[in-house]
Amino acid sequence: MYSYEERLRAVKLYIKLGKRAQATIRELGYPTKNALKGLHRKYQRLQDLPIRSAPRPPKFSLGQKQVALEHYATHGRCML
Repeated sequence: MYSYEERLRAVKLYIKLGKRAQATIRELGYPTKNALKGLHRKYQRLQDLPIRSAPRPPKFSLGQKQVALEHYATHGRCML
């Protein structure tokens, strides 16, 4: 993942070049077209970029994980 400064630099250059993704990618050499457009949308919405991405909530609770492990153990399945 790119640092905050690199992402901000990419978005500002994208705006400066008239929202031309290929010209921005050619100049910087690293963001893809879709990543650049996504960063620009976030920048427009928040007027800044988030320092880090938000952590994703866990998909399963600890209780659900324990039930699944017990099920596998009682039915003779490998847990790995």
